[in-house]
Amino acid sequence: MRITSVIQAGGRSTRMGGRPKALMELGGRRIIERVLAALTPVVDDVMLVTNTPELYAFLGLPMVADVYADHGSLGGIYSGLKAASGDAAFTVACDMPFLHPDIVRLVVERAGQGDVVIPRVGHQLEPLHAVYAKACLPHLEERLLARQLKIVEFLERVRVVEVAEADVARFREPRVAFMNVNTPEELAQAEALAARIG
Repeated sequence: MRITSVIQAGGRSTRMGGRPKALMELGGRRIIERVLAALTPVVDDVMLVTNTPELYAFLGLPMVADVYADHGSLGGIYSGLKAASGDAAFTVACDMPFLHPDIVRLVVERAGQGDVVIPRVGHQLEPLHAVYAKACLPHLEERLLARQLKIVEFLERVRVVEVAEADVARFREPRVAFMNVNTPEELAQAEALAARIG
């Protein structure tokens, strides 16, 4: 099964004062470069969903805009999956600096077992570190057209395979692996972590 990785970089970074989170430096590299480094050993190809392609041209990646503007994460997942050349898309947020290639592999290797393969940490699912099969497209579009944008409600319509927290924890503490950098405070926490774990 061919897997395309889709990096979601369509947000407005409002909690970061409008500065693109993905382009902030952490441990000497931009966050998006850290994300890319974790993905490339595992997936067949990588693309970017963004509405500001000029900011990311330096990466040399294929890029697509949101098909449905202002439809949140669900819209980004749909846009990337629709454009993906693979049979499924491993979708990840652009602001997760501590992605681990072995955790990406853990999820990607289960592609084909369900329509969505997604890690669970406690009560929380990680929809922006998950594989979505092309079979999800009609269900995603139905939700988007109805402006029902909660990912959890979409997941009720498809076959979901969960990756257990204990499996993730073999490689990296899950709350670190799935950490997002949304605020200046979270950026400071990430800087301290990067100094410790690289």
